[in-house]
Amino acid sequence: MINQLDRLLAAYCSPTLAGIKPASLVCCDDKLYPDLLQRLAEYRTAFAPRGMYFEIVCACRGRYLLLVYHRAQLEQRLSDPRVKRVMERFGYPVDRSLAELLERLKERIAMCDAFPHEIGLFLGYPIEDVVGFIRNQGRGCKLSGYWKVYGDPEAASRLFERLSRVCQAVTRRIERGESLLAVFAAA
Repeated sequence: MINQLDRLLAAYCSPTLAGIKPASLVCCDDKLYPDLLQRLAEYRTAFAPRGMYFEIVCACRGRYLLLVYHRAQLEQRLSDPRVKRVMERFGYPVDRSLAELLERLKERIAMCDAFPHEIGLFLGYPIEDVVGFIRNQGRGCKLSGYWKVYGDPEAASRLFERLSRVCQAVTRRIERGESLLAVFAAA
């Protein structure tokens, strides 16, 4: 029997689990995934040696917003001076620990009606695309795919294809009965 949480994470988090991007975000309905907290404990144990973390950044209205991230990659990403400048505008303590940055992200998620747009910085989106989205309020992009592109559409298109291929390949393996742990944690 196919584990539905494995299927969900394969579809949305494979690029992070494969090391292509620093983080992925996925929404989990607690009615569809009643054993989510128990499964996350298993994932945390299995993926910890690879530096992967599974953190709930919001729990509201019967849903969990799960951030899956590679700690070292995310720390490197958030230490980029250009990223820090943008994050400072939204009140992030940029010279503090990753844990403190994630706490601020949780606060921002809780106080915003929609996602705080700087979340793209955590997810590894190109900075020019995050800044362009904020500046243009989501309008006038050059390309729309995994995110809205305001910078280099050709590079983004190639990356979108790569992300899609990884998600599809992992999803196929899950559909054939492999577990997410078998696909990634043992690698």
